Amino acid sequence: MTTYDDILEEIGQFGRCQKRIVALFCLVSMPFPCAYVGIVFQGFTPEHWCRDPGVSQIGEHCGWSLQDTRRVTVPLVNTSAGLGYSQCERYNIDWNSTDLTCDHPEGDPSPARRLASPVSACTDGWVYDYEGRQSFVTEFDLVCADAWYVDMFQAALNVGFLVGSISIGYLADRIGRMKSFLLTNFFISVTGILVAASPNYIVLLVFRALYGLGVKGGWMVGYVLITELVGVEYRRTVGVTYQMFFSIGILALSLFAYIIPNWRWLQVAFTVPYICFLSYYWFIPESPRWLLSQNKKAKALEITQEIAKENKKTLSKNIENLKDDSTDFSSTASFLDLIRTPNLRKYTFILSFNWFTSAVVYQGLIMRLGIIGGNVYIDFLISGIVEFPAAFLILLTIERVGRRLPFAAANIVSGAACLITAFIPDSMFWFKTIVACIGRMGITMAFEMVVFVNTELYPTIIRNLGVSVCSTLCDIGGIVAPFLLYRLAVIWLELPLIIFGALAFVAGGLVLLLPETKGMPLPETIDDIENPKRNKENHLKSQQVENLLSHDVTSKKDVTSV
Repeated sequence: MTTYDDILEEIGQFGRCQKRIVALFCLVSMPFPCAYVGIVFQGFTPEHWCRDPGVSQIGEHCGWSLQDTRRVTVPLVNTSAGLGYSQCERYNIDWNSTDLTCDHPEGDPSPARRLASPVSACTDGWVYDYEGRQSFVTEFDLVCADAWYVDMFQAALNVGFLVGSISIGYLADRIGRMKSFLLTNFFISVTGILVAASPNYIVLLVFRALYGLGVKGGWMVGYVLITELVGVEYRRTVGVTYQMFFSIGILALSLFAYIIPNWRWLQVAFTVPYICFLSYYWFIPESPRWLLSQNKKAKALEITQEIAKENKKTLSKNIENLKDDSTDFSSTASFLDLIRTPNLRKYTFILSFNWFTSAVVYQGLIMRLGIIGGNVYIDFLISGIVEFPAAFLILLTIERVGRRLPFAAANIVSGAACLITAFIPDSMFWFKTIVACIGRMGITMAFEMVVFVNTELYPTIIRNLGVSVCSTLCDIGGIVAPFLLYRLAVIWLELPLIIFGALAFVAGGLVLLLPETKGMPLPETIDDIENPKRNKENHLKSQQVENLLSHDVTSKKDVTSV
């Protein structure tokens, strides 16, 4: 039976038509990081302290700076970074009974009396040293006792990712890739604008979760569609390129955030591209592979002929004899198949842990840029640039060295970089920055590699199910990441790096327990996984038969020519 891959060899595995479609879908990958790590700018928490109405009124009249009012208003406390001004307490003093004057900001009470004065929590709001910019943190006062609400903003997004990756994936299998893509983009456009217009924080969380549901699902549909339209030899390159445009989106995010200082208008800017993607209805066809799986051969033939025409090729094979070579066997598979046998049980645990670790460390390192106190725009830009070497390293190593060693090394290098960065003093700024960038590059490489390693280790009959189940740990990791980062950083700014380093080290060590898949055929059955030697022997025998047949055909040609 002819397969669609046989057809692609005839009409072009990566011709002009596929290049055009892949280029258009790579644009879809660019706004994804705006949702994924946009919290760095939208949820930025600036330097803040309690507002005292009496002191603020005097300060405005006297023309005091924010630092002058802070010195008068709040006490000094011990923090993880040393002695500093309190962000959540103020002196409980009746300033009308003091001699506070414009010429004497310190005024009366004296420092000694001030230290003996009682303190209270912030009851009249906060002062933010963040002139000209507004985040949802400053708008809704999500600091001090309410600081954990910022964690919920990112967690809500990842809850949406978790639901979207399952529901939109199911929808794409039921109604088609392009229909689900267009519906998803319409959904993103509506919910994205509603996020920007949210009147309060609870409404913001609800729409943020719905927004995440659409963004993750739409991104996955795009990934599936472009890999279904190209030949086998180009799938991995196309997949890595698709993810590289995610890195380009990170660079663009820092620029947009610098130009647009208000978090609501920044959210609108994040949403506009998805409105533009609705125009793909006129430019991109449905996946012929999906049409074949639905027995819609007439439409599949029409689209295939259009692809051949754009590629300037001629279709000669009879599409009526086509067999769908990507039949979904998930209907006959169950979760128990992933843990029933020893090897599959080991693969499921290791891959799930790696998905979880990649999400926690990747998101954690990026969100950390918003709390370390440097120039967040420059730090974010540098952090995005180091993702490109990660993609090139993958392309250079996976076919030469294999999958296992680069995958394990990426995790271990990232873990080591996190641990080392935690203990480098701030005075060694550039050295600390370089080591941190190496950590970002390592976890980026690990994150991109877990995607295709996951697909190569599971047999055909449960491959889709295996990838879906394991990748859900990515979204769970995304839910956990903000709580690990922001809550532990309150104790010690570098403590999250210790946790990230330990997770990455363990993940790298576990990867070494996986088999190498370079040069191996994709397993078809569970028996191929549990008896890998037999699978390898069958692969060698099939290669020998192909070589013999090829030699026999060559000999006959030689005889005929004589």
